[in-house]
Amino acid sequence: MRFDLVIGFVNPKLTEKVVKIAKEAGATGDVIIRGKGTGMEASNFLGLSIQDRTDIVFFVVEEHHTKKIIKSVSEELDLEKPGNGILISIKIDRVAGLSKQIKKIRENLSSEQL
Repeated sequence: MRFDLVIGFVNPKLTEKVVKIAKEAGATGDVIIRGKGTGMEASNFLGLSIQDRTDIVFFVVEEHHTKKIIKSVSEELDLEKPGNGILISIKIDRVAGLSKQIKKIRENLSSEQL
């Protein structure tokens, strides 16, 4: 099996929806980190930088699910709208610690038409 890391930098109001949609599209788990960030135009108030809250959501997914996850989340949550978020994927060379998820991934793969 080959895996990708799908990373979302999303508006915290959308985090739960991102997780739900990704799981419906094949993700089997997630990690969420709270963060701060700025978009293309940084905001300032009295000379201080104002950073918006953002959530960083990580999914280690079987590579056949990557495209479907990104497409589903992007379309359903209109990620092209500024401020909603972005998704990226990165190939994973090696992975450990997924023994419980591997069983679920295999079940999903056997029931899907690739």
